[in-house]
Amino acid sequence: MKLTNFNLKKRRLLLVSALGLMVSASGFLWMSPKTELIKKDFTVAETQYRDLLKTSTDLTQFPRTTNKDGSIRSTDVWDWTQGFFAGGLWYIYEYTQNPEWKAAATKWTEALEQAQFLTQHHDVGFVMYCSYGNAIRFEKDPKKLELYNKILIQSAESALTRFDPKVGLIKSWNSKASWDKKTTWKFPVIIDNMMNLEMLCYVSKLTGNPKYKEVAISHALNTMKNHFRPDFSTYHVVDYAPDGKVLHQQTNQGYSDNSTWARGQGWAIYGFTMMYRETKDKRFLEAAQKAADFYINHSNLPKDKIPYWDFNAGQKGYKPDFDYNANKLSYIPRDASAGSLTASGLLELSTFAKNGDKYFKQAELMLQSLSGEDYLAKPGTNSGFILKHSVGSLPHKSEIDVPLIYADYYFLEALLRYQKLKV
Repeated sequence: MKLTNFNLKKRRLLLVSALGLMVSASGFLWMSPKTELIKKDFTVAETQYRDLLKTSTDLTQFPRTTNKDGSIRSTDVWDWTQGFFAGGLWYIYEYTQNPEWKAAATKWTEALEQAQFLTQHHDVGFVMYCSYGNAIRFEKDPKKLELYNKILIQSAESALTRFDPKVGLIKSWNSKASWDKKTTWKFPVIIDNMMNLEMLCYVSKLTGNPKYKEVAISHALNTMKNHFRPDFSTYHVVDYAPDGKVLHQQTNQGYSDNSTWARGQGWAIYGFTMMYRETKDKRFLEAAQKAADFYINHSNLPKDKIPYWDFNAGQKGYKPDFDYNANKLSYIPRDASAGSLTASGLLELSTFAKNGDKYFKQAELMLQSLSGEDYLAKPGTNSGFILKHSVGSLPHKSEIDVPLIYADYYFLEALLRYQKLKV
């Protein structure tokens, strides 16, 4: 029976804890399906991440995915995914309250300290807020808390070095060739960049200085203007001239320039929902809802609600500029990372939207699928990662149908958000 159709009143059960433990008239202890699913998933997460901690002992190398031989593929402190492992450890601690997870989370968070000076690209928000941003929620030591906040302030300053007031946006990458090498992007901004704005909003609240939040709002408004198509699907990359004029609207990790890269659509749902939370600007809520409606109503969304890596891959009217067949795949791969981050975004969106139940139910279905054997790793497998079947960048022949650390991160976050919301 689906969770949303489960009528607790008919069972004559007494709610005795926020975790969903019930006691019947006969005194039998019973656990709700929702609580059971969350407990099962965090039990798997604990097993898997204990394995990851055993194999990942170099604090300069942060687990990201797997190599073809199943070994851990890591990244250094200057990439964009290195904060997700620490963030995932914080989420496991949040659920379990087990000090061993706090110790591990603290160790891997503090290993990122140097990244507060990351200015080579836009992802300092991803790196530092997923790690230090979670750490400040649980750290009780005043001296450590002060240090962590100073690090986040510097991280926000680093992010602002990439903001151009004439363009009104934070530059994602330095000038580089497009994926098909037909274009040299001058001021490329990717939809992913929405996810770096939460840290800026936090630092404005922390310091009382509005400049960080003002940059976040400017970036979000211009992204809303130029990254959405009329149907509220998203472009991955928008390139700008020095005066702010749009030069190109393209993709980098999707199927084609006119297709909808699934994870990019997820970034939009999550990012604009977060910006509504931070500003209460209804324009952001409307954008989030329309992006979400495109996602959940798309005719090519599979029944299990976990998307193909691109909504339009292989469809008529969409032609890739890369050699799609060179990947030698007999199937269109799913992207669990898109599913997990979208589930998390939809759960928060459900708390703001008037028709929030619609988004809650879709997120619930996504979590049920991700918690099933098709996506959730069996303990002791998957090289210690929690979820299977994610895609990094198929056009670049990189990370195709593998575990990805950020899929795990948003999965754990979604489970915690799900736990806190009433069925």
